[in-house]
Amino acid sequence: QLVESGGGLVEVGGSLRLSCKAAGFTFADAVAGWFRQDPGKGREGASYVSLSTKDGITNYSDSVKGRFTASRDNAENTMYLQMDSLKPEDTAVYYCAAYRPQSVMDSLVIDTNPDRYDLWGQGTQVTVSS
Repeated sequence: QLVESGGGLVEVGGSLRLSCKAAGFTFADAVAGWFRQDPGKGREGASYVSLSTKDGITNYSDSVKGRFTASRDNAENTMYLQMDSLKPEDTAVYYCAAYRPQSVMDSLVIDTNPDRYDLWGQGTQVTVSS
């Protein structure tokens, strides 16, 4: 189970920090990260924001590169998404998600297809007002 927190309403240029805490699952063994989707559309077709291997290799989407920073605290079994310089187009429902790689080689690859992710948070709304 993944439980998210930290969404909300912020003005353009502001910052928010999302958290995702795992229960019954260990982020240290997983490929995990964040997706986002337009409000009202559910998870299907969600776009990736940032995804990381268990060793900390992170892939950011071009739209957030340089503004968002993903991190993990394995001791707390929690991952974070620090979002700075927010823009109206960042408005979305943000989901944390994870999967366990099937092999050592698999653990080195970040799959950006949301269908690969079998564990999801409930989603948290981020609204950036202009």
